[in-house]
Amino acid sequence: MSHFTSSRAVANDFIPAPPKSLLHRVFAFPNPVNEYAARITAGIVVVMALIAVVGQLPWLVGIIAAGFVLRLAFGPRISPTALLSVKVLAPLVGEPKLTPGPPKRFAQGIGAALSVTAFILLLTGGSLPGWTLMVLLVVAASLEAFIGLCLGCIIFAFLMRRGIIPASICEECASIGVRNS
Repeated sequence: MSHFTSSRAVANDFIPAPPKSLLHRVFAFPNPVNEYAARITAGIVVVMALIAVVGQLPWLVGIIAAGFVLRLAFGPRISPTALLSVKVLAPLVGEPKLTPGPPKRFAQGIGAALSVTAFILLLTGGSLPGWTLMVLLVVAASLEAFIGLCLGCIIFAFLMRRGIIPASICEECASIGVRNS
């Protein structure tokens, strides 16, 4: 490598990254995320989903679905459930325990898909499949909330190992695999 090339490479290390686009800033998701906030949010989802299933309240499923869509699209900045978790409840637990954000966003996407589908089914007469999806959501959110097992994160890691999700999406995840999911 010539002196010119190496000097140029060193100089480029000090060039600030271009500012993120407005679209990227609006739809940003934190990385890393506080594991405690994620688990508390999952716990709130468990409570709301159980109330919805036991009370047969499709409108509450709609609220749960809206929360997932908000968290998926905007991170914790707009979702009332996430704001309560991040700003109020998680700080009571103690210092944040940080974990990669992309798998958590993927898990929010799965929650959004399940809850939106359940809501549509419930509105269109598909009670049994709609409530079944909500029970599956309760199981998945309970695993996250009570034992820290994020099924969406495990699926994310599996898809990364298969090359379906590129390693560049979460370089830290590529080196940890399932153990931190």
